[in-house]
Amino acid sequence: MNIGIIGTGNMGRILVEALLDGKAISPSSMMITNRTIEKAMVLRNKYKGLKVGENAIEVAANSDLIFVCVKPLDVFKVMDEINPYLTENKCLISITSPISTNQIESKISCSAARVIPSITNRALTGISLITYGENCKTGWKIEIEQLMSKISVPLPIEEKITRVASDIVSCGPAFFSYLLQRFILAAVHETEIDEKTATQLASEMTIGLGELLKQGHYTLPSLQEKVCVKGGITGEGIKVMENELGDVFEHLFQATHEKFKEDLEKIEMQFSNSNL
Repeated sequence: MNIGIIGTGNMGRILVEALLDGKAISPSSMMITNRTIEKAMVLRNKYKGLKVGENAIEVAANSDLIFVCVKPLDVFKVMDEINPYLTENKCLISITSPISTNQIESKISCSAARVIPSITNRALTGISLITYGENCKTGWKIEIEQLMSKISVPLPIEEKITRVASDIVSCGPAFFSYLLQRFILAAVHETEIDEKTATQLASEMTIGLGELLKQGHYTLPSLQEKVCVKGGITGEGIKVMENELGDVFEHLFQATHEKFKEDLEKIEMQFSNSNL
């Protein structure tokens, strides 16, 4: 199987590196391209045998499974360009959440799916969210899950939870990195610890927390209960968080869903106008 990657920006590059480092596919079986071709060339220099196509058309023509890793409002244009080369036996995957598999299938005749990766996949871990088109062939469903299982835990999801699932899996690392950084800076501001030491302690704590959960020693509630001794210091800190966090996470999901709604409207306009 030959895999094509159209777009090697942040997520496209992560997908290329994860698939190759996870040995999900050999470099010689992958062709990539990018609007700024120099970004694709950097990856070719890193992985011997990796092919770089001049444009999206060349990648689509020479690939069986094509990942479109461009910005949401650019997906429609890319699909229009490569559509003549998407023969029935191929499969197209979009990695952007605002575009549904129904919309993809309205423009192409091959199998289609949406795979939303996470930056955690770069470490060959974390979740990848999968939604299959109604006409996606069973063989491609098997191929996609096998491929993504090399770099993640593939999880099929329903369309209706796309945004919140993406918030947790794809945006979550950025949200919690921000919280952790604020945690570190507060420690530096309020005590005599230096930022380098605080960062090391917080980073190792986070890795350890992940391992505790991964190995099944604790659930999130039981871990908190274990550390939070009645009348102890941790309990005082939890009280502050309970009082001051308020509805911050509710507001977070409200904001992401509102932006998602705006994106959906712009995407819908693109697809609707094309059918006039």
